[in-house]
Amino acid sequence: MARFSFRLPDIGEGISEAEIVAWHVAIGDRVEEDGRIADMMTDKATVEMESPVAGIVIELAGEPGDSIPIGSTLVVIETEAETESDTVVAENPGVEVATDATPACLTPPEADGAASTLPDSTPAEAGAQLGDAREESAAPATKTNDAGPRPSPGYEEGQGHKHPILASPAVRARARDLGIDLSQVRTESDRVRHSDLDAHLRYGQAQGYHAPNASRARDDQPVKVIGMRRRIADNMAASKRHIPHFTYVEEVEVTALEAMRADLNANRGDRPKLTLLPLFIAALCRTLPDFPMLNARYDDEAGVVTRHGRVHMGMATQTDAGLMVPVLRDAQDKNVWQLAAEITRLAEAARTGKARSEELSGGTITVTSLGPLGGVATTPVINRPEVAIVGPNRIVERPVFVDDGRGGDMIRRAKLMNVSISCDHRVVDGWDAASFVQALKKLLETPVLLFAD
Repeated sequence: MARFSFRLPDIGEGISEAEIVAWHVAIGDRVEEDGRIADMMTDKATVEMESPVAGIVIELAGEPGDSIPIGSTLVVIETEAETESDTVVAENPGVEVATDATPACLTPPEADGAASTLPDSTPAEAGAQLGDAREESAAPATKTNDAGPRPSPGYEEGQGHKHPILASPAVRARARDLGIDLSQVRTESDRVRHSDLDAHLRYGQAQGYHAPNASRARDDQPVKVIGMRRRIADNMAASKRHIPHFTYVEEVEVTALEAMRADLNANRGDRPKLTLLPLFIAALCRTLPDFPMLNARYDDEAGVVTRHGRVHMGMATQTDAGLMVPVLRDAQDKNVWQLAAEITRLAEAARTGKARSEELSGGTITVTSLGPLGGVATTPVINRPEVAIVGPNRIVERPVFVDDGRGGDMIRRAKLMNVSISCDHRVVDGWDAASFVQALKKLLETPVLLFAD
């Protein structure tokens, strides 16, 4: 027997240490080759560590929440080899969830995995998108099983296995314990991995599976705030501590915008189906050039405000791992169809943990919403170091008075939506924020202007 020291590898440029988020083994457990050892979080990503050898775990480096330096021993495994050895992982571990974006206002997941849904979205809404609850919309999680990861190697739907499915013994054992048929698991690699099983389980929950929930008193359960949850807590606290927020709310009629969206979808051909989000982002992009102080980032240590000429739109997105903000880059250069496709792609990547770190940083302004949970208004928290965050609220139908053309009034049905904006009062004055929202309102209420030169 020999002792094998698994040392924490270099998991990112400039990273000196990583936090233990969760252990998947305990002292005395047997771990197989490629078996999961631990989840480690850095400033840039959460990384899943897998064992390069099989054996019995005899030492662990610390408890969840502890940080350990790169190159130090993470776990010691007793193997059947005759000589002792130590190692670092030869290849880069798989990045599960990149997390270097500062979280923004909470946006709930939809029933089938939508990200950052916007007003009156259906349960199938895609990430951070607007939509009427009566119209079906395109959800990233729904897309997962259609255009996402392919079935596991050697399996063709409806034809059974052509070849044995590739998976490590640890993955096979875990799938067996969970009652998962590996032929039904989709993967992007040449074999089924633990992360694929995790995605398969999340997808099953999104389709309506719920564990029995006993309605009886339960003991209090202390939950240690670690990993992404702690990062979210730290970032939100820093945002409120450093930024003097103020919020402005305005009511916008979106009847014409919804009608135009329906017409565009009826004639979209093979292009992606539009929700209101691409149109909303297009309106933001047309409005921001006249209000450069809102599309900006404030370095309060250097005392410098950078006004950005490009719009990199953050989309607050709720995932199983916590709140994330994927960034839609160069939104100002994209038409509504391109925006729709990119929204779906980014939301999918965030939900499945495949978003790259560069896709989760560098935003210049963020959009967020409580989606179908709605509310009359929201007071979103700014995604520091940005200086503004826009929060559309739920779409409702109400009667409104309009001129009947004969000197009187008549009542008609209208679709109305409140839009909230929170700004950094060190950089943005109240007058500027109100003027910006009024200009945005004009575009949303007269949507043909979105396509005017």
